[in-house]
Amino acid sequence: MKKKMILSLLAGIVISVIALYFAFKNVPFSELIGYFQSIDYFWMLISLLFVVFSFFLRVLRWQVILRTSSMVSFWRAYHPMMIGFMLNCVLPARIGELARPAILQQKEKIPFITGLATVATERLFDLLFLILLFAIVLSFIDIDPDIKMTFGSYTLNRSMLMTIATGMVKLSLILIAGIVLISIDRIRKLAKWIIMKIPGILSFTGSKGQEIIGRYFCLPLVSIIENIAAGFGLVKNLKNLSLCLFFSLTIWLMQAVSYYIITLGCPGVDVSFFEAAAVLIIICFSIALPSVPGFWGLWEAGGVFALSLFAIGSKEASGFALVSHAIQMFPVIIAGFVSAIVYGVNIRQIKYHS
Repeated sequence: MKKKMILSLLAGIVISVIALYFAFKNVPFSELIGYFQSIDYFWMLISLLFVVFSFFLRVLRWQVILRTSSMVSFWRAYHPMMIGFMLNCVLPARIGELARPAILQQKEKIPFITGLATVATERLFDLLFLILLFAIVLSFIDIDPDIKMTFGSYTLNRSMLMTIATGMVKLSLILIAGIVLISIDRIRKLAKWIIMKIPGILSFTGSKGQEIIGRYFCLPLVSIIENIAAGFGLVKNLKNLSLCLFFSLTIWLMQAVSYYIITLGCPGVDVSFFEAAAVLIIICFSIALPSVPGFWGLWEAGGVFALSLFAIGSKEASGFALVSHAIQMFPVIIAGFVSAIVYGVNIRQIKYHS
């Protein structure tokens, strides 16, 4: 297992390097290095503080969501979250989203399905705010349909952003519908009643067959429904729901502030706070596309495309995109590895059993 994980990490690094090459192939390397030397890294440190604070807020939000099934302390929520984010940065398929509920099950005895439902609820808050913020960006910024950024098989332009937004809206509606339906007691009871009637419908299987279907299919399925409902229990508590909305708004505000602060230390990247927030939103939309672990290359392409809307040169835009990516990624990776050590979690076991 250790050998396979090392090979997976090495493959991810190689693919990420190739992705970065395609993102920066039109920017002379020597000019980019020279630009990095001109950056005021004091502002990068200030930006990092806001990034760290936003992750603390994410932990508080997840704590509120988890309250419906179990009371988990700040640090016992912090470690699984940071491990999950770290795995998303270094391994493919966003495996960190499955790692979090797996760790909760192992350490806090919270059913995996319940934990997964809380992660889905948390992601739904981010999706809703991202869609809302993108709508605000579109209402104030006219994205020229002729401006585009090519990255591999992707062409980042207004049309692509609208396609991603449509997909996000559909996914959000499906999640909301599922959460509402499973959280309504009558509907949930009806679903369980129908499930428990299945063995009787399949009377031709005989009494033994009916017993097996009831024990190994119907009862586990009913248990899964109850565990999912526990994870989605947040919607029944107006106070907790309001808290999550407040934390979500503050998280995105802190992220926008961190991006604006980065621009203060990047020569040639002269944009307003609102424009910096727009860059953040467009980068988030860009990395929603399938990509390598850590979104290397696609993040930078999204940043260059976003800044080109505000007449920022490719060298300056590339430097900003790479620095902002590093500020967002590397602290998460370090914190995740530290959490894995402190929390006593075997990362290899998470990878192969999530």
